[in-house]
Amino acid sequence: MEEDNVPRGVVDPEVRAYIYSLVSALGGTGADEDGRYVLGDDALACLKDLKRWLKLYDEKTNRFDVARCLAEANLVKGDLIEILMAWPEDATKDRIMSKIALACLELLVPLTWPIERNELQTTVNHHRHIPYLQLAQISYKREILEHNSSAVLHTAVRIGLPSIALSSGERGPRDEGIIKLLLYFFRNVVMISAPPNLPVEWNEEDVSRSATIDAFHNQGVFALLLTISSNMGEDFNTQDVVVLELLFHMLKGVEIEKLFVNETQLKAKKSNELQELMVKEAAMQRGYVKTAPTRHNRFGTMIWVKRDDERVSSVSGQDVLSNSQHTFARMDQTKKWNRPKQHGKNSEQSQNSFDIPAPLTVSARNHLRNFIEEFLDSSFNPLFNHLRRAIEREADRVLDIHSQHFFYLVSWFLEAERVRRKTAKERNEKNAQSRGEVFEPDSFGLVASVLNQETFVQLNRFMQDRLDTKEWQEVNAGTRCFTQVLHTVQEMADSTLEEDQDIAENIQNRIFYEETTHDRIIAILRGYKDQGFSYLDATTQLSHVFLRMLERYSKENVDLQIRSRRRARRKKKTATMTQLPEAQDSLLEQDSEIEDVAEAQRVSKERKFDFTRFSSKFLTQSCIDTFVTFTTYFKDLTTEQLKRAHRFFYRVAFKRDMSVMLYRLDIIALFNRMIKGPEGLNTANPMFREWDELTMQLNKRMVKKLQQRPELAIELLFSKISSTVFYLEYGYEKQTITSKLRAPVELEVKGDLPLQEQIKIAAAVIHLADKSGFVQFVKDTLISAAIERQSWETEAEARRLLTSEAEPSTELTSQKTHAPSILVKPDTDERKTALMKDNKLQLLMRLAGFERVGVDDEATATWVVPPALTSSQLQETQNLIENQDNYVSAKYGDGDLISLEEMLVRRRDPRPRAEFDDESEGDSTDHMGEEFLFPKNNPVPRRSDVLAELRKKRRRRRRETDSEGEGIDSVDDMARRAKQKARVLADLERRRKLKSDILIHSSDEEDNEDRDTKFFAKEAERRLGQTLRVLKALEVMEEDSTAGATTRKRERPAVGDREAKRARYTNIESESDEDELPRMTDEGSSPRNEIDISTSEHDTTDTPPSSPQNNHLKEVQVNRILLEQNRHTFKSSGVSPFAEDDEDEDDEESLLPTSSRMRGRAAFLDESDGE
Repeated sequence: MEEDNVPRGVVDPEVRAYIYSLVSALGGTGADEDGRYVLGDDALACLKDLKRWLKLYDEKTNRFDVARCLAEANLVKGDLIEILMAWPEDATKDRIMSKIALACLELLVPLTWPIERNELQTTVNHHRHIPYLQLAQISYKREILEHNSSAVLHTAVRIGLPSIALSSGERGPRDEGIIKLLLYFFRNVVMISAPPNLPVEWNEEDVSRSATIDAFHNQGVFALLLTISSNMGEDFNTQDVVVLELLFHMLKGVEIEKLFVNETQLKAKKSNELQELMVKEAAMQRGYVKTAPTRHNRFGTMIWVKRDDERVSSVSGQDVLSNSQHTFARMDQTKKWNRPKQHGKNSEQSQNSFDIPAPLTVSARNHLRNFIEEFLDSSFNPLFNHLRRAIEREADRVLDIHSQHFFYLVSWFLEAERVRRKTAKERNEKNAQSRGEVFEPDSFGLVASVLNQETFVQLNRFMQDRLDTKEWQEVNAGTRCFTQVLHTVQEMADSTLEEDQDIAENIQNRIFYEETTHDRIIAILRGYKDQGFSYLDATTQLSHVFLRMLERYSKENVDLQIRSRRRARRKKKTATMTQLPEAQDSLLEQDSEIEDVAEAQRVSKERKFDFTRFSSKFLTQSCIDTFVTFTTYFKDLTTEQLKRAHRFFYRVAFKRDMSVMLYRLDIIALFNRMIKGPEGLNTANPMFREWDELTMQLNKRMVKKLQQRPELAIELLFSKISSTVFYLEYGYEKQTITSKLRAPVELEVKGDLPLQEQIKIAAAVIHLADKSGFVQFVKDTLISAAIERQSWETEAEARRLLTSEAEPSTELTSQKTHAPSILVKPDTDERKTALMKDNKLQLLMRLAGFERVGVDDEATATWVVPPALTSSQLQETQNLIENQDNYVSAKYGDGDLISLEEMLVRRRDPRPRAEFDDESEGDSTDHMGEEFLFPKNNPVPRRSDVLAELRKKRRRRRRETDSEGEGIDSVDDMARRAKQKARVLADLERRRKLKSDILIHSSDEEDNEDRDTKFFAKEAERRLGQTLRVLKALEVMEEDSTAGATTRKRERPAVGDREAKRARYTNIESESDEDELPRMTDEGSSPRNEIDISTSEHDTTDTPPSSPQNNHLKEVQVNRILLEQNRHTFKSSGVSPFAEDDEDEDDEESLLPTSSRMRGRAAFLDESDGE
């Protein structure tokens, strides 16, 4: 190319002159050599000079001037390739020629290095040269792949073979560099592709992916890659990332399903695709024919459409005249707002994007399939295991982009292995059936290196990190990898091999065990926002597969446990302050370092997994919007993708019964357009019937819900929040209970230290807790309060002097004026929260003299500086807090130094506590200093209570007597005391639950004399009936007691029998409960009564003159007299005491004791009578 064709100023003329001179001295073709290329005398030196120019001028100055001059001089096609082809095949020992060939390779690598624009580093020089250099690189690749000899790549392989043949121990840095240089050259050849925005002068198929694959297969590059990959980690260590890049750029966008099918299946698939395209075209034509232009309607047309609001809209085109639907559709198209796209850092297509499909020819497909099968059999595990370790330890050669390449290739090879196994299984089953054999599947050991726990941990970390930094292209790669891992595990679980099933069970347990994995899947689905269709497809596929597999696994494992994590701050360790001050300082520094490391420590907790609870997280509006966006591409979706979207909406509407979330106009319109058009889903599509049924059932439910909830007509316009969904489902708003903020536990300083020491300790504790801002806040408050109080005191003193001079005899001079309280105002929200929740800050403020206005239990009470504090006191307190910096320990009592944290204890209750009296049976209102709002709600005393009181008096007398003589077992006494204490505590608990409704009713204020008269008459009837029943029972008891006493006097047991019987019934008494009525035995007497019967002989001498039996007989006589009087009263009034309804009888029966219990009481009376 002539220099005159280049605009002046593009390249420095002096630089161009140097470059051209070196290219001319390199060599050339001559007529006397039959057109063969002849090297110059200093060819090797010229190649090295050109290399220096590229390195020292272009790379150092960030320019492309030298590369532009070399492209203009046609160095690659005219010199470098010709030199490589001039190297004979058998000249392996020619050292000069091998050096020249290596120098040519060292120039080819930088000249073919991919060019990417960096917006931050792009200059005017780059904009001038990059388009030209991109076209030049395409010509380089075309010459490398389609040279007449077709051996350029093979010659490059010959350059690196001597270094490759050496073992890893014998290989030096130069050999490692040659191997890496060779692999980079192959990588560059693969990466060079035709730019989409630049025209080319030749056929693009010459530099396509298919031509590259064919050249690699024919010239031995694939064999070299297999050799290096299979020995990765043994003979090769640093070449792994270069092989990774080469494989990524060669395999990205290749359709795997088409790769592993035979010719017959491929032709059938292509025929089906062609038929589907023809059906789509016919449907488009049918819709177009209705409004297709003719020879008579090619003139322009514009109409006015009058809307409801008396406005007029103009619509152009003759197709709007056909019907109103086309008219409004055209109006909607004109009203559509095309939002400007935000071109972010991931929006532009780069060389690392993998969502562009790459079609392959038949030969390239066969060559690539053979390479992939051999790679999976021999090289996959060594290469990817070595790569995972290098990425995990963040080796120097590993870049950030390599993680994306790694996980994308993992997903690609896992899918390739599954498709290969599926194809091989179908083929082998046919062959086995023809031969009568049974097909045995192979294990998944060929891809085991990426199915271990280390890979899963690295994948989760990669996805979470890229999700946080919003690197959507890399999140897409991780999403695809995770999806293929789940597919592979699912096939392993369905395998007939027991080993694969066990491995799949273990993998699923590890994947589903972490709740963070579940949350990440949901976050990825919710976070979709204009990241492209490829990202949308991968996101919806992952959520669909994960949800389906987790549902299946949770049904098989009912007791599935997951680990949930929450953020927690580690509490500060308090070290004992018994060491020297130097040791204390070092210990504090060590603790602070540990706290810095563990500040964001995660605390884990296991809980049972609930699939319903987890699946409800997919019912949010953001998740539904993601699938709605995915469904808008229904014309381009495959059957599997349509099925994926259908299953999600079916789960939302019918499985979880949350169809309210789909009641939105745009969603309903989308579903109806898919079914009824215009431009809807093809009726021949296998998923059309299912979508039709879903749309019909959803519309039915929506109409029914509109009849139930007319408010839904408004909510159709908006997305649904949780409160709206709850109201539309149940018809009322969800009730929420807000918890009241409780005040923290009050603290105090241990011991009887002076107030000054307590203030220093409280301030030092807050300072050591890294909350020195709170201490500064208290000091600032004290300073401002002291200034304000000082000004008030000065003013008050002046006013007092003036008043005393004017009216010395008045009472004003003797009146003591009080200063106003000063309100403590927190300066920030943090201070305001601390005043409510931080008990250490509250302790410091309380010691400083501040008071809290309001109820003590309320956390929202305000703090004030009381009037009693003078300005001098406030200033003194502020000085005390200032001098707490060196206060790190304190001495409690006569012991050693202890930490300040241990000096703070819970504040004791200032209210007096009542001592517990074991013998007291009275009211326990003041127990533990507790005050009750309402008096004790004791039941009405009954006769059993009187009997119990008599027993207690007798036991008390017996204990007094036994303490002088025999005594009672201490174990029984302890058991009785324990029962006594438990009864008192139960009474306290009951009284705490006492409400005012027991004492006061809303109906108490109502006056109704008739109702009161009837009520008292009814009560009198009940009392009379109860009295009659008691008297009748007492008459029976008198007869039984007389006969029983005579019998027991004749058959009194011996002293030893009495003692044994006493011990037996004493144990029964200690084990039984203290009921109101004693428990009956088979003979009708209680154990307690038997104890009273078997008392010692001393009891008979201590019987009082008036025994309980005699008192009770007198009471019986009195009751008889009252009964006779009541009978006369009821006869005169005409009311029968026994004419009661059924309800009253039930109440009486519940209050009356049974006959057996009455006999039990008779036993007690018989004993008294006998004594």
